[in-house]
Amino acid sequence: MNVDVAVLGGGPAGYTAAIRAAQLGGKVACIEVEPKLGGTCLRVGCIPTKAWVQSAHAYHDARERFAKLGVRTAEPELDFATVVTWKDAVVDQMTGGVASLFKANGVEWVNGRGTFTGPSTIAIEGGEDVTFTSAIVATGSYPTRPPIPGLDSPRCVDSTGLLSQTEVPARLVVLGGGIIGCEFASIFNRFGTEVTIVEMLPHLIPTEDEDASKELEKAFRKRGIAQHLSKQCTQVDDHGSHLTVHFGEGETVDCDLMLVSVGRAALAEGIGLEAAGVTFDRKGVGTDGHRRTNVPNIYAAGDVAGYWQLAHTGFREGEVAAENAMGHEATIGDPAVPRPIYTDPEVAGVGLTEAQARAVHGDAVVVGRCPWAAIARAVMSGDTTGWVKTIHESTYGELLGVVIVGPHATDLIGEAVVALDAESTIETVADGVAPHPTLAEGIKEAALVALGRAIHLPPRRR
Repeated sequence: MNVDVAVLGGGPAGYTAAIRAAQLGGKVACIEVEPKLGGTCLRVGCIPTKAWVQSAHAYHDARERFAKLGVRTAEPELDFATVVTWKDAVVDQMTGGVASLFKANGVEWVNGRGTFTGPSTIAIEGGEDVTFTSAIVATGSYPTRPPIPGLDSPRCVDSTGLLSQTEVPARLVVLGGGIIGCEFASIFNRFGTEVTIVEMLPHLIPTEDEDASKELEKAFRKRGIAQHLSKQCTQVDDHGSHLTVHFGEGETVDCDLMLVSVGRAALAEGIGLEAAGVTFDRKGVGTDGHRRTNVPNIYAAGDVAGYWQLAHTGFREGEVAAENAMGHEATIGDPAVPRPIYTDPEVAGVGLTEAQARAVHGDAVVVGRCPWAAIARAVMSGDTTGWVKTIHESTYGELLGVVIVGPHATDLIGEAVVALDAESTIETVADGVAPHPTLAEGIKEAALVALGRAIHLPPRRR
Protein backbone atom coordinates (compact mmCIF):
# COMPACT_ATOMS: atom_id res chain seq x y z
CA MET A 1 0.00 0.00 0.00
CA ASN A 2 1.36 3.41 -0.95
CA VAL A 3 0.04 6.49 0.87
CA ASP A 4 0.80 10.16 1.34
CA VAL A 5 0.71 9.91 5.13
CA ALA A 6 1.08 6.83 7.33
CA VAL A 7 0.12 7.24 10.98
CA LEU A 8 1.46 4.68 13.43
CA GLY A 9 -0.97 4.56 16.33
CA GLY A 10 -4.72 5.14 16.56
CA GLY A 11 -5.01 7.06 19.83
CA PRO A 12 -6.03 10.72 20.26
CA ALA A 13 -2.93 12.10 18.50
CA GLY A 14 -2.94 9.39 15.83
CA TYR A 15 -6.58 9.34 14.81
CA THR A 16 -6.74 13.14 14.85
CA ALA A 17 -3.65 13.32 12.63
CA ALA A 18 -5.11 10.77 10.23
CA ILE A 19 -8.42 12.60 9.90
CA ARG A 20 -6.76 16.01 9.50
CA ALA A 21 -4.36 14.73 6.82
CA ALA A 22 -7.32 13.23 4.93
CA GLN A 23 -9.21 16.53 5.20
CA LEU A 24 -6.26 18.18 3.46
CA GLY A 25 -6.57 15.79 0.54
CA GLY A 26 -4.06 13.12 1.50
CA LYS A 27 -4.31 9.40 1.01
CA VAL A 28 -3.92 8.22 4.60
CA ALA A 29 -3.43 4.94 6.42
CA CYS A 30 -3.62 4.63 10.20
CA ILE A 31 -1.90 1.54 11.61
CA GLU A 32 -3.19 0.31 14.97
CA VAL A 33 -2.35 -3.03 16.58
CA GLU A 34 -5.35 -3.12 18.95
CA PRO A 35 -8.74 -4.41 17.74
CA LYS A 36 -10.32 -1.05 18.59
CA LEU A 37 -9.28 2.48 17.69
CA GLY A 38 -8.88 5.21 20.27
CA GLY A 39 -5.64 4.25 21.99
CA THR A 40 -5.20 4.13 25.76
CA CYS A 41 -7.51 7.11 26.27
CA LEU A 42 -10.64 5.69 24.70
CA ARG A 43 -10.06 2.00 25.40
CA VAL A 44 -8.42 1.72 28.84
CA GLY A 45 -7.77 5.27 30.05
CA CYS A 46 -9.66 8.51 30.33
CA ILE A 47 -12.98 7.43 28.83
CA PRO A 48 -13.66 4.25 30.87
CA THR A 49 -12.24 5.88 34.00
CA LYS A 50 -14.53 8.89 33.68
CA ALA A 51 -17.48 6.60 32.99
CA TRP A 52 -16.78 5.11 36.43
CA VAL A 53 -16.47 8.64 37.82
CA GLN A 54 -20.05 9.29 36.69
CA SER A 55 -21.24 6.11 38.37
CA ALA A 56 -19.42 7.10 41.56
CA HIS A 57 -21.02 10.55 41.48
CA ALA A 58 -24.47 9.06 40.95
CA TYR A 59 -24.06 6.58 43.82
CA HIS A 60 -22.78 9.30 46.17
CA ASP A 61 -25.60 11.69 45.22
CA ALA A 62 -28.24 9.02 45.81
CA ARG A 63 -26.77 8.17 49.20
CA GLU A 64 -25.94 11.61 50.56
CA ARG A 65 -27.26 14.48 48.47
CA PHE A 66 -30.75 13.60 47.25
CA ALA A 67 -32.29 13.78 50.74
CA LYS A 68 -30.72 17.20 51.33
CA LEU A 69 -32.46 18.43 48.18
CA GLY A 70 -35.79 16.93 49.23
CA VAL A 71 -35.73 13.76 47.15
CA ARG A 72 -36.35 10.61 49.16
CA THR A 73 -35.37 7.24 47.78
CA ALA A 74 -34.86 3.75 49.08
CA GLU A 75 -31.35 2.93 50.28
CA PRO A 76 -29.30 2.83 47.04
CA GLU A 77 -27.20 -0.19 46.14
CA LEU A 78 -24.15 -0.33 43.91
CA ASP A 79 -24.66 -2.80 41.07
CA PHE A 80 -21.05 -3.09 39.97
CA ALA A 81 -21.88 -5.44 37.11
CA THR A 82 -24.03 -2.68 35.61
CA VAL A 83 -21.30 -0.12 36.36
CA VAL A 84 -18.91 -2.25 34.30
CA THR A 85 -21.47 -2.76 31.54
CA TRP A 86 -22.06 1.00 31.34
CA LYS A 87 -18.33 1.67 31.16
CA ASP A 88 -17.90 -0.88 28.37
CA ALA A 89 -20.85 0.55 26.44
CA VAL A 90 -19.36 4.04 26.59
CA VAL A 91 -16.01 2.70 25.35
CA ASP A 92 -17.68 0.80 22.49
CA GLN A 93 -19.60 3.90 21.41
CA MET A 94 -16.56 6.15 21.43
CA THR A 95 -14.14 3.72 19.75
CA GLY A 96 -16.80 2.83 17.19
CA GLY A 97 -17.26 6.53 16.56
CA VAL A 98 -13.60 6.88 15.57
CA ALA A 99 -13.95 3.99 13.12
CA SER A 100 -16.98 5.73 11.60
CA LEU A 101 -15.05 8.99 11.30
CA PHE A 102 -12.26 7.15 9.48
CA LYS A 103 -14.76 5.77 7.01
CA ALA A 104 -16.41 9.17 6.52
CA ASN A 105 -13.04 10.85 5.88
CA GLY A 106 -11.59 8.11 3.70
CA VAL A 107 -8.88 7.03 6.14
CA GLU A 108 -7.67 3.46 5.69
CA TRP A 109 -7.45 1.61 9.01
CA VAL A 110 -4.73 -1.04 8.94
CA ASN A 111 -5.32 -3.33 11.92
CA GLY A 112 -1.94 -4.88 12.75
CA ARG A 113 1.45 -4.36 14.35
CA GLY A 114 3.51 -1.85 12.39
CA THR A 115 7.29 -1.50 12.45
CA PHE A 116 9.45 0.97 10.53
CA THR A 117 11.89 -0.77 8.20
CA GLY A 118 13.24 2.46 6.71
CA PRO A 119 12.47 6.17 6.34
CA SER A 120 9.62 5.48 3.90
CA THR A 121 8.26 2.04 4.81
CA ILE A 122 6.32 0.43 7.65
CA ALA A 123 6.08 -3.36 7.68
CA ILE A 124 2.76 -4.80 8.88
CA GLU A 125 2.93 -8.10 10.73
CA GLY A 126 0.98 -10.60 8.62
CA GLY A 127 0.02 -7.93 6.08
CA GLU A 128 1.13 -5.73 3.22
CA ASP A 129 3.87 -3.16 3.76
CA VAL A 130 2.85 0.50 3.85
CA THR A 131 5.08 2.92 1.94
CA PHE A 132 4.64 6.60 2.59
CA THR A 133 5.73 10.09 1.67
CA SER A 134 5.39 11.26 5.28
CA ALA A 135 4.75 9.42 8.53
CA ILE A 136 3.48 10.41 11.97
CA VAL A 137 4.53 8.41 15.03
CA ALA A 138 1.72 8.38 17.60
CA THR A 139 2.30 5.21 19.58
CA GLY A 140 1.49 6.75 22.96
CA SER A 141 2.84 5.59 26.32
CA TYR A 142 2.65 2.73 28.78
CA PRO A 143 2.48 2.51 32.60
CA THR A 144 5.81 2.02 34.35
CA ARG A 145 6.65 -0.08 37.41
CA PRO A 146 9.42 0.73 39.89
CA PRO A 147 11.84 -2.06 40.90
CA ILE A 148 10.16 -2.89 44.21
CA PRO A 149 10.33 -6.50 45.47
CA GLY A 150 6.96 -8.23 45.14
CA LEU A 151 5.47 -5.72 42.72
CA ASP A 152 5.19 -8.47 40.10
CA SER A 153 2.30 -10.03 42.03
CA PRO A 154 -0.90 -10.47 39.97
CA ARG A 155 -2.66 -8.53 42.71
CA CYS A 156 -0.54 -5.50 41.80
CA VAL A 157 -2.26 -4.00 38.76
CA ASP A 158 -1.88 -0.92 36.60
CA SER A 159 -4.80 1.26 35.52
CA THR A 160 -5.71 -1.14 32.71
CA GLY A 161 -5.82 -4.04 35.14
CA LEU A 162 -7.93 -2.08 37.62
CA LEU A 163 -10.43 -1.16 34.90
CA SER A 164 -10.82 -4.86 34.07
CA GLN A 165 -11.98 -5.77 37.60
CA THR A 166 -15.44 -7.31 37.87
CA GLU A 167 -15.75 -6.95 41.66
CA VAL A 168 -15.16 -4.04 44.00
CA PRO A 169 -12.13 -4.78 46.21
CA ALA A 170 -12.70 -4.42 49.93
CA ARG A 171 -9.27 -2.85 50.43
CA LEU A 172 -7.18 -1.01 47.82
CA VAL A 173 -3.70 0.45 48.17
CA VAL A 174 -2.78 3.08 45.59
CA LEU A 175 0.94 3.46 44.97
CA GLY A 176 1.36 6.99 43.64
CA GLY A 177 -0.67 10.06 44.54
CA GLY A 178 -0.62 11.65 41.09
CA ILE A 179 -3.58 12.24 38.83
CA ILE A 180 -4.34 8.61 37.94
CA GLY A 181 -3.85 7.37 41.48
CA CYS A 182 -6.05 10.06 43.01
CA GLU A 183 -8.83 9.58 40.47
CA PHE A 184 -9.05 5.85 41.17
CA ALA A 185 -8.75 6.43 44.92
CA SER A 186 -11.72 8.79 44.71
CA ILE A 187 -13.79 6.39 42.58
CA PHE A 188 -13.27 3.29 44.73
CA ASN A 189 -13.77 5.17 47.97
CA ARG A 190 -17.19 6.17 46.65
CA PHE A 191 -17.81 2.53 45.68
CA GLY A 192 -17.22 1.54 49.33
CA THR A 193 -13.60 0.38 49.19
CA GLU A 194 -11.18 1.09 52.03
CA VAL A 195 -8.51 3.11 50.21
CA THR A 196 -4.92 3.89 51.22
CA ILE A 197 -2.57 6.10 49.18
CA VAL A 198 1.22 5.83 49.46
CA GLU A 199 3.06 8.76 47.86
CA MET A 200 6.80 9.48 48.07
CA LEU A 201 6.36 13.27 47.69
CA PRO A 202 4.93 15.61 50.38
CA HIS A 203 1.62 16.24 48.58
CA LEU A 204 -1.00 14.57 46.44
CA ILE A 205 -1.11 15.74 42.79
CA PRO A 206 2.35 17.23 43.45
CA THR A 207 2.67 19.07 40.12
CA GLU A 208 -0.53 21.05 40.73
CA ASP A 209 -0.97 24.31 42.65
CA GLU A 210 -0.15 23.62 46.30
CA ASP A 211 -3.40 25.12 47.55
CA ALA A 212 -5.31 22.71 45.31
CA SER A 213 -3.23 19.78 46.57
CA LYS A 214 -3.97 20.71 50.19
CA GLU A 215 -7.68 21.11 49.45
CA LEU A 216 -7.84 17.66 47.88
CA GLU A 217 -5.92 16.14 50.78
CA LYS A 218 -8.35 17.71 53.23
CA ALA A 219 -11.35 16.42 51.29
CA PHE A 220 -9.86 12.93 51.05
CA ARG A 221 -9.17 12.86 54.81
CA LYS A 222 -12.78 13.84 55.45
CA ARG A 223 -13.88 10.96 53.24
CA GLY A 224 -11.70 8.48 55.11
CA ILE A 225 -9.04 7.96 52.44
CA ALA A 226 -5.77 7.22 54.26
CA GLN A 227 -2.77 9.16 52.97
CA HIS A 228 0.85 8.27 53.68
CA LEU A 229 2.81 11.15 52.16
CA SER A 230 6.60 11.44 51.91
CA LYS A 231 6.69 7.64 52.20
CA GLN A 232 8.28 5.15 49.82
CA CYS A 233 6.99 1.64 49.21
CA THR A 234 9.80 -0.84 49.95
CA GLN A 235 8.25 -4.28 49.48
CA VAL A 236 5.02 -6.13 48.73
CA ASP A 237 4.22 -9.56 50.17
CA ASP A 238 1.63 -11.72 48.40
CA HIS A 239 -0.12 -14.08 50.82
CA GLY A 240 -2.35 -15.58 48.14
CA SER A 241 -5.58 -14.14 49.50
CA HIS A 242 -4.24 -10.64 50.14
CA LEU A 243 -1.16 -8.38 50.03
CA THR A 244 0.93 -6.74 52.71
CA VAL A 245 2.45 -3.47 51.52
CA HIS A 246 5.57 -2.22 53.31
CA PHE A 247 6.40 1.48 53.25
CA GLY A 248 8.15 4.22 55.18
CA GLU A 249 10.08 3.16 58.28
CA GLY A 250 8.63 -0.27 58.97
CA GLU A 251 4.99 0.62 58.32
CA THR A 252 2.61 -1.86 56.65
CA VAL A 253 -0.94 -2.05 55.34
CA ASP A 254 -2.90 -5.06 54.11
CA CYS A 255 -5.06 -4.94 51.00
CA ASP A 256 -6.83 -7.13 48.46
CA LEU A 257 -5.56 -5.22 45.43
CA MET A 258 -2.84 -2.69 44.73
CA LEU A 259 -2.89 -0.05 41.99
CA VAL A 260 0.57 0.85 40.71
CA SER A 261 0.29 4.37 39.27
CA VAL A 262 3.73 5.94 39.38
CA GLY A 263 3.87 7.34 35.87
CA ARG A 264 3.94 6.50 32.17
CA ALA A 265 6.79 6.21 29.67
CA ALA A 266 6.85 6.96 25.93
CA LEU A 267 6.33 3.88 23.74
CA ALA A 268 9.25 4.49 21.40
CA GLU A 269 11.15 1.20 21.54
CA GLY A 270 10.30 -1.81 19.43
CA ILE A 271 8.68 0.08 16.55
CA GLY A 272 11.72 0.31 14.29
CA LEU A 273 12.62 3.95 14.78
CA GLU A 274 16.29 3.03 14.52
CA ALA A 275 15.74 1.63 11.03
CA ALA A 276 14.03 4.86 10.02
CA GLY A 277 16.88 6.93 11.45
CA VAL A 278 14.66 8.63 14.06
CA THR A 279 16.42 9.48 17.30
CA PHE A 280 14.73 9.07 20.67
CA ASP A 281 15.56 8.69 24.35
CA ARG A 282 13.77 7.60 27.51
CA LYS A 283 11.60 10.73 27.36
CA GLY A 284 10.37 9.93 23.87
CA VAL A 285 10.88 11.07 20.30
CA GLY A 286 12.42 14.53 19.99
CA THR A 287 10.55 16.98 17.76
CA ASP A 288 10.56 20.68 16.92
CA GLY A 289 7.62 23.08 17.10
CA HIS A 290 6.25 21.56 13.89
CA ARG A 291 6.38 18.13 15.53
CA ARG A 292 9.03 17.12 12.96
CA THR A 293 11.66 14.61 14.09
CA ASN A 294 15.30 14.62 12.97
CA VAL A 295 14.13 12.77 9.83
CA PRO A 296 12.42 15.48 7.73
CA ASN A 297 9.47 13.38 6.51
CA ILE A 298 8.68 11.77 9.88
CA TYR A 299 6.74 13.52 12.65
CA ALA A 300 5.70 12.54 16.17
CA ALA A 301 2.70 13.58 18.24
CA GLY A 302 1.09 12.74 21.56
CA ASP A 303 2.64 10.95 24.54
CA VAL A 304 5.46 9.45 22.47
CA ALA A 305 6.67 12.94 21.54
CA GLY A 306 7.62 13.57 25.16
CA TYR A 307 5.80 16.85 25.83
CA TRP A 308 2.48 16.61 27.68
CA GLN A 309 0.85 13.28 28.51
CA LEU A 310 -2.68 14.50 27.91
CA ALA A 311 -5.25 13.42 25.35
CA HIS A 312 -6.31 16.99 24.61
CA THR A 313 -2.77 18.10 23.82
CA GLY A 314 -2.41 14.98 21.69
CA PHE A 315 -5.38 16.15 19.63
CA ARG A 316 -3.70 19.47 18.86
CA GLU A 317 -0.28 17.93 18.26
CA GLY A 318 -1.87 15.50 15.81
CA GLU A 319 -3.45 18.35 13.87
CA VAL A 320 -0.14 20.24 13.69
CA ALA A 321 1.82 17.16 12.61
CA ALA A 322 -0.73 16.33 9.92
CA GLU A 323 -0.78 19.83 8.48
CA ASN A 324 3.01 19.87 8.20
CA ALA A 325 3.09 16.35 6.79
CA MET A 326 0.75 17.56 4.05
CA GLY A 327 3.02 20.48 3.14
CA HIS A 328 1.37 23.22 5.15
CA GLU A 329 3.04 25.38 7.80
CA ALA A 330 1.80 24.92 11.36
CA THR A 331 3.39 25.21 14.79
CA ILE A 332 2.22 24.08 18.19
CA GLY A 333 3.19 27.40 19.81
CA ASP A 334 2.72 27.77 23.56
CA PRO A 335 -0.96 27.08 24.16
CA ALA A 336 -2.72 27.36 27.49
CA VAL A 337 -3.00 23.69 28.48
CA PRO A 338 -5.78 22.75 30.93
CA ARG A 339 -4.99 20.25 33.69
CA PRO A 340 -8.28 18.51 34.60
CA ILE A 341 -8.37 16.00 37.46
CA TYR A 342 -11.59 14.02 37.91
CA THR A 343 -11.47 13.43 41.64
CA ASP A 344 -14.27 14.39 44.01
CA PRO A 345 -13.84 17.30 44.49
CA GLU A 346 -12.66 17.97 40.96
CA VAL A 347 -9.44 19.91 40.47
CA ALA A 348 -8.47 21.86 37.36
CA GLY A 349 -5.81 24.38 36.52
CA VAL A 350 -4.40 26.24 33.53
CA GLY A 351 -1.40 28.50 33.14
CA LEU A 352 1.01 29.02 36.01
CA THR A 353 0.53 27.79 39.55
CA GLU A 354 0.98 30.41 42.26
CA ALA A 355 4.48 29.13 43.06
CA GLN A 356 5.50 29.22 39.40
CA ALA A 357 4.11 32.74 39.01
CA ARG A 358 6.00 34.01 42.06
CA ALA A 359 9.21 32.43 40.80
CA VAL A 360 8.91 34.60 37.68
CA HIS A 361 7.19 37.77 38.89
CA GLY A 362 8.00 37.85 42.60
CA ASP A 363 5.97 40.27 44.70
CA ALA A 364 4.06 41.51 41.63
CA VAL A 365 1.85 38.41 41.79
CA VAL A 366 -1.68 38.94 43.08
CA VAL A 367 -4.11 36.16 43.92
CA GLY A 368 -7.89 36.32 44.13
CA ARG A 369 -9.96 33.55 45.66
CA CYS A 370 -13.71 32.97 45.74
CA PRO A 371 -15.12 30.10 47.83
CA TRP A 372 -18.07 28.24 46.34
CA ALA A 373 -20.09 29.07 49.46
CA ALA A 374 -20.44 32.60 48.00
CA ILE A 375 -21.91 31.38 44.70
CA ALA A 376 -25.65 30.71 44.62
CA ARG A 377 -25.54 27.88 42.05
CA ALA A 378 -23.07 25.93 44.16
CA VAL A 379 -25.13 26.47 47.32
CA MET A 380 -28.34 25.27 45.67
CA SER A 381 -26.56 22.18 44.32
CA GLY A 382 -25.56 21.19 47.85
CA ASP A 383 -21.85 21.13 47.07
CA THR A 384 -19.70 24.07 48.18
CA THR A 385 -16.38 22.30 48.63
CA GLY A 386 -13.49 24.27 47.16
CA TRP A 387 -12.96 27.59 45.42
CA VAL A 388 -11.80 29.47 42.33
CA LYS A 389 -8.39 31.12 42.37
CA THR A 390 -7.05 33.64 39.87
CA ILE A 391 -3.35 34.48 39.57
CA HIS A 392 -2.16 37.66 37.83
CA GLU A 393 0.75 40.10 37.84
CA SER A 394 0.08 43.65 38.96
CA THR A 395 2.33 45.56 36.52
CA TYR A 396 0.10 45.09 33.46
CA GLY A 397 -2.71 43.06 34.99
CA GLU A 398 -1.87 40.01 32.86
CA LEU A 399 -3.75 36.88 33.85
CA LEU A 400 -1.16 34.16 34.57
CA GLY A 401 -3.21 31.23 35.78
CA VAL A 402 -6.49 29.94 37.14
CA VAL A 403 -7.01 27.07 39.57
CA ILE A 404 -10.42 25.61 40.43
CA VAL A 405 -11.34 23.05 43.07
CA GLY A 406 -14.93 21.90 43.38
CA PRO A 407 -18.06 21.18 41.36
CA HIS A 408 -17.57 21.00 37.57
CA ALA A 409 -14.04 22.40 37.82
CA THR A 410 -12.99 20.37 34.78
CA ASP A 411 -15.73 21.97 32.68
CA LEU A 412 -15.27 25.50 33.98
CA ILE A 413 -11.52 25.59 33.29
CA GLY A 414 -12.25 25.89 29.55
CA GLU A 415 -13.32 29.49 30.12
CA ALA A 416 -9.94 30.23 31.68
CA VAL A 417 -8.14 28.52 28.77
CA VAL A 418 -9.73 30.96 26.34
CA ALA A 419 -8.87 33.92 28.61
CA LEU A 420 -5.20 32.90 28.81
CA ASP A 421 -4.88 32.18 25.09
CA ALA A 422 -6.39 35.62 24.43
CA GLU A 423 -3.81 37.17 26.80
CA SER A 424 -6.61 38.65 28.88
CA THR A 425 -6.04 40.96 31.80
CA ILE A 426 -7.57 40.38 35.20
CA GLU A 427 -9.84 43.37 34.50
CA THR A 428 -11.24 41.64 31.41
CA VAL A 429 -12.23 38.66 33.53
CA ALA A 430 -13.59 40.77 36.38
CA ASP A 431 -15.59 43.12 34.13
CA GLY A 432 -17.11 40.36 32.00
CA VAL A 433 -20.82 39.61 32.43
CA ALA A 434 -21.22 36.15 33.96
CA PRO A 435 -24.60 34.43 33.59
CA HIS A 436 -26.55 34.21 36.84
CA PRO A 437 -27.02 31.91 38.64
CA THR A 438 -24.13 29.75 37.36
CA LEU A 439 -20.86 28.37 38.60
CA ALA A 440 -19.11 30.60 36.05
CA GLU A 441 -19.75 33.50 38.41
CA GLY A 442 -17.03 32.06 40.64
CA ILE A 443 -14.35 32.94 38.10
CA LYS A 444 -15.57 36.53 37.80
CA GLU A 445 -15.86 36.90 41.57
CA ALA A 446 -12.34 35.58 42.15
CA ALA A 447 -11.04 38.20 39.72
CA LEU A 448 -13.00 40.89 41.56
CA VAL A 449 -11.44 39.70 44.83
CA ALA A 450 -8.00 40.04 43.26
CA LEU A 451 -8.79 43.66 42.36
CA GLY A 452 -10.22 44.46 45.79
CA ARG A 453 -13.71 44.89 44.33
CA ALA A 454 -15.52 41.78 45.62
CA ILE A 455 -19.31 42.04 45.50
CA HIS A 456 -20.46 38.75 47.03
CA LEU A 457 -17.75 38.51 49.69
CA PRO A 458 -16.99 40.89 52.54
CA PRO A 459 -13.98 43.16 51.96
CA ARG A 460 -10.64 41.84 53.15
CA ARG A 461 -9.30 43.50 56.27
CA ARG A 462 -6.42 45.84 55.64
